[in-house]
Amino acid sequence: MKKASIVIIMLVIITIISMIICTANVNAAQGKAIDDQTESKLVEIKDNAAKSIEDYQAKYGSESYGLVAYILNIVRIWSIPLCFLGIAIGSIYKSIIGIRKLDTLEQGRGAVVAFVTILIICQVLPLVFAIVVKFGRG
Repeated sequence: MKKASIVIIMLVIITIISMIICTANVNAAQGKAIDDQTESKLVEIKDNAAKSIEDYQAKYGSESYGLVAYILNIVRIWSIPLCFLGIAIGSIYKSIIGIRKLDTLEQGRGAVVAFVTILIICQVLPLVFAIVVKFGRG
């Protein structure tokens, strides 16, 4: 166990050092870091995000409720791939690694249950928020 953790720590350190050494430096004298087309796309993405926050604020009738609804929507979208990744990792621990180690089998089951629970909560929470805000306040 100790050898594996030492190897992992060494790999992380080597990766960080190689990233620092191999990263190309960009100076202001070399030119613009991004070209005009990329800059216009970034500005367009920023404007669309600001517009959608304004749409949520107009829909919910409050700046704070709109911001919370926007954040919950982002959490809802990003929870799907992240939870599926967690479920896959938990299934690997449960099925493949858990055959040899019974404690890992239980950890895999716990991880799968936890990620499924998180996925369900993240998918239902925006709906509950919308119902409470729309119908709960007078």
